[in-house]
Amino acid sequence: MKVLIRRCLMSLAVAGLAGAALPAGGVPADAAATAAQDEAGFPSYLAQVRARAVGEGVRPATVDAAFLGLTFNPRVVALDRQQPETAPNAPVSDFAPYRLRHVDAARIDRGRSTYQAQRGRLASVEAATGVPEQIMVAIWGHETNYGSYTGDFDLVRSLASLAYEGRRRSLFEGELIAALKMIDRGVISRERLVGSWAGATGNPQFLPSVYLRLARDGDGDGRADIWRSAPDTLASIGNYFVQAGWRPGEPWGVPVTVPAGFSRTAVANRLVSPRCPRVFQRHSGWRTMAEWRALGIVPERGSWPADEVQAVLIEPDGAGRTAYLLTGNYRVILDYNCSNFYALSVGLLADEIAR
Repeated sequence: MKVLIRRCLMSLAVAGLAGAALPAGGVPADAAATAAQDEAGFPSYLAQVRARAVGEGVRPATVDAAFLGLTFNPRVVALDRQQPETAPNAPVSDFAPYRLRHVDAARIDRGRSTYQAQRGRLASVEAATGVPEQIMVAIWGHETNYGSYTGDFDLVRSLASLAYEGRRRSLFEGELIAALKMIDRGVISRERLVGSWAGATGNPQFLPSVYLRLARDGDGDGRADIWRSAPDTLASIGNYFVQAGWRPGEPWGVPVTVPAGFSRTAVANRLVSPRCPRVFQRHSGWRTMAEWRALGIVPERGSWPADEVQAVLIEPDGAGRTAYLLTGNYRVILDYNCSNFYALSVGLLADEIAR
């Protein structure tokens, strides 16, 4: 969906951090102390954004209406500054506790109900995209619990405040312009454009620029309504995965058992990824399914994918626990949210939904 920082920020926004706790009053003391100073230059900054937006084709009246009475929001800046910086050598926690929270009985049951209710639409999207029905539903379940919570921050105000703060201005100002284009094109009204503090919106939690590129009409009414239409939500998720490189007919991964005495050194990954290095450093090097089978890896259930399918090995809870062979389609899930725990949970939830 993208430059790396946009992926990372969306990950934070949709992983529950949008509602992170703050001290009493909602804004840390240091942020409150600088709020007045921040407010002083905010109108001048909005004037600059107005000029850029108009230059990119947004009608002046749309920008003026969107910015009318707009004030700086120190809370979203405080939330952004609270996001933890992960030390390169920090220990990695086990996957099991995360899985219990995110692939729980309630989410599975609701996913199965959603799956059955949308089978007609899902089948047509899968036929058009090659993305499995259950994967689309699992993404929806992880992003907003099937639409039960999509965020209530004023997106224009949040994006304007984060852009003005300046640390990631190029990212947030671009998203602010994209939000103004959505309003100008009649996609959604100014009042209804709400979402996470970091700018993600709708059932699939798309950033505005992602909406403009990838949102699709799934119910044939001529609009891509990712806020109220389940078919549009699922079609948009499917299109996202297509654009990210989903390979039809290939699973996301396979739960496996690793034999005692297995040499992890022999299959170690020697490369360093420029994107999400801590995520990819947990993966082995690539081998074919036939090669993994020859090394004694055994699937915990189901059958092997085709012999020529390439996969990497991950042991998210350490040796002796369930491991996973992950295909190229797993990398597509990581494109949505670059977190092994997230991507594994999406795959496992999808498997449970379709079971």
